[in-house]
Amino acid sequence: MALGSTRARTVLAASAALVLAAVVAAVVIVARLPGTPSAAPSSSASAVPDPTTTAPASPSSAPPSPASPPSPSSPSSPSASPQSQAERILASMSLEQRVGQVMMVSSPAAGPNPATLDALRRLHIGNVFLKGMTTAGAASVAGGVGQVRAEATADATLGVGQFVATDQEGGQVQILRGPGFSTMPSALAQGSMDPSALRAAAGQWGKELASVGVDVNFAPVLDTVPSSEFAPSNIPIGHFEREFGFTPDAVAAHGVAFAQGMADSGVAATPKHFPGLGRVTANTDTSTDVADSAMTRSDAYLAPFAKAVEAGVSWMMVSNALYPAIDPDNNAVFSPTVIQGMLRRDLGFRGIIVSDDVCDAAQLSGFLPEHRGSNFLAAGGTMVLCTDQALAPRVWQGIVDRATSDPAFARAVDAAALAVLEAKGKAGLLPR
Repeated sequence: MALGSTRARTVLAASAALVLAAVVAAVVIVARLPGTPSAAPSSSASAVPDPTTTAPASPSSAPPSPASPPSPSSPSSPSASPQSQAERILASMSLEQRVGQVMMVSSPAAGPNPATLDALRRLHIGNVFLKGMTTAGAASVAGGVGQVRAEATADATLGVGQFVATDQEGGQVQILRGPGFSTMPSALAQGSMDPSALRAAAGQWGKELASVGVDVNFAPVLDTVPSSEFAPSNIPIGHFEREFGFTPDAVAAHGVAFAQGMADSGVAATPKHFPGLGRVTANTDTSTDVADSAMTRSDAYLAPFAKAVEAGVSWMMVSNALYPAIDPDNNAVFSPTVIQGMLRRDLGFRGIIVSDDVCDAAQLSGFLPEHRGSNFLAAGGTMVLCTDQALAPRVWQGIVDRATSDPAFARAVDAAALAVLEAKGKAGLLPR
């Protein structure tokens, strides 16, 4: 090839390169102008990946610490997670409706009376306990529960259904009787059954409850009575044969079997009365100054409750008694040490903590009704049980007033109401 031709070609090539460079520069400038559509992403291996399409980290990668989440301005920061249905409902509720979700009021087992209906409508109470005893049978109870369910209106609860509970332990403590309900043996007799047989029997008893609309059973009793000789002196438990046995192991094995049988039928069991009433000699329902001075935070009699938590129970009831070696200043139902320290932290329980009855209990007669529910929630409880309809408005008003004036307490009410709504979501009680 001649030298002159080569130089000419070189000049032409250089000129072409300059033109190409100018064109590229112009394209870049235009691309950076506001409102100019972006070019399609390059498929080159050296291109910076789009953070919204980057593959997720491998399962072995450690998640970010909850204490130091990514900055909202970080390009890799995920968008805020969408609210759950329970959170959306809570955000739409008035304070009065939120307080209604963290209370349970009584209704006659045969059907709601005017006082129950007033609580459901005017106070927005979102949960009902079937009280008393009926021998009318399943059809009658189902009709009464249907009346209760019909009160879950948009005005009262934004359409959120009620948890309906009762006491169906067996023996002398069986509220629902008659056609459609088995005659249940006492817990002491249940304790003589093989645990697998007891679970199957409890499954049948649970089906009977579910068939009439009851979704929470305030049983089993997991209090350990020290001996058969002491039982008659243990007025709340042993006197009525409500114990499964006289050792923590026996109580745990049979109590857990009972709870699992209920769960098999879709009914939430509620172990009680944490941390235990097996050693006391008076009943908190009818007496004052009921205390167990022997119970400690590491007591062997706590084992049945721990086993129930390990088995996955979603409800737990707290005793009204005093345990001076644990908290000398507060009855268990008002004790952050019992509720948050022992039940939440020591046992790791994450479900609904319901009080024993705060209205009819003689043990709490020294406390104003306006303070009973609010003190329980402030201590870390979730749902206040009030079986005296005449006192329910005062308990409800006390919670509303404290939440209105105390922002920290208002947050505790919100947290409890959200826990109840989330549990109702799992139970199919939220509006569709």
